[in-house]
Amino acid sequence: MKLDKTDKKLLSILQVDSTVSLNELAEAVNLTTTPCWKRLKRLEENGIISKRVALLNPEKLGLMFTAFVLIKTSNHSHEWYSHFVETVTPFPEVMEFYRMAGEYDYMMKVQVEDMKCFDLFYKKMVNSVEGISNVTSTFAMEPLKYTTALPLS
Repeated sequence: MKLDKTDKKLLSILQVDSTVSLNELAEAVNLTTTPCWKRLKRLEENGIISKRVALLNPEKLGLMFTAFVLIKTSNHSHEWYSHFVETVTPFPEVMEFYRMAGEYDYMMKVQVEDMKCFDLFYKKMVNSVEGISNVTSTFAMEPLKYTTALPLS
């Protein structure tokens, strides 16, 4: 689906605040409400808008410990991969999870209260999956930038 300037402006506004009313959105992109609503529906139907959520402040919730976990495995079979993904994905501490190219096979971002909670997560994860050959964890000292807004050019 090709996005025009109006679609991109709608998406930019929604990425900053998804609670903006339809009237405000329509006015911001110089449309009436019906064509604006139709554009939003089309963006949703085409999967460009995948969901609308509330972003929570981890610090206010006591989840101030961010770890990046890099994993190597010697088993690259489809069965192992499927088991690993099915096992790790449900862990609520795992905020992001990627299959990587390069030195490490997988990377995840883990958000927990403190080092003790991270250690509990680590043991749970490592004991849940056989075949992990190396795990390296690094810890964020201070968040310098965090955004969920995608660059729309």
